[in-house]
Amino acid sequence: MNGPDIHLTLAPELRLFAPPSRRADRIPTPTDGASSLGHVVESAGVPLTEVGRLLVDGLEVPVSYVPRAGQHIEVQGVSRPQEVPGAPLRFLLDVHLGTLARRLRLLGVDAAYENEDIGDPALATRSAAERRVLLSRDRGLLRRREIWAGAYIYSDRPDDQLRDVLGRFAPRLEPWTRCTACNGPLHAADKDSVGDRLEGGTHRSYDVFAQCTDCERVYWRGAHHARLERIVSEAVEEFGNAPGASV
Repeated sequence: MNGPDIHLTLAPELRLFAPPSRRADRIPTPTDGASSLGHVVESAGVPLTEVGRLLVDGLEVPVSYVPRAGQHIEVQGVSRPQEVPGAPLRFLLDVHLGTLARRLRLLGVDAAYENEDIGDPALATRSAAERRVLLSRDRGLLRRREIWAGAYIYSDRPDDQLRDVLGRFAPRLEPWTRCTACNGPLHAADKDSVGDRLEGGTHRSYDVFAQCTDCERVYWRGAHHARLERIVSEAVEEFGNAPGASV
């Protein structure tokens, strides 16, 4: 770009996307005089999924705005909780976020996930077709125009990832209502009806079961239940939803 210079300021939480030399306030930024502000922001390294309001000399403008020489552009982050209008709040996670997908499902949040890498084009297409918010740590994937909505996952730690998503989108929590394996709904299951799927020790030791309507997987309060209860109780306490019935 060799057109008019503007002055760009990124919100503190967005500066990690930019090179270190471009993380200060009012960085001189050349433009070509024709590209939209959205293109300029993406050229600075910031996915538009992470952008909230865009201010030009203090006035809010759309991403389609073409900046002019000497203007000061302030790029703000998304407001929290972030509203996603147009469809029920549902998520699609890329192949690197399997643990996060299982934890969201544990909390009753609709979280689609592919165990195999189906490729960026297919993920973007599914996001659009099913109107799901695409969650990813891949900035390039989040820049694809086909996606319906998206969000960058800032941490590589599952605990922090879960808190980030719950804090950003405030989904309704309905713990113990979704299959952590396939995302299908769970229903209470009679012990005799699932007996042929249980080992002898499990059948003798437990009396309360749930089963997935889709994949027919059976759940009970096994060895990992205390750890799962901790994840659920901490999420519910921090984000304010009433817990559902535990299996």
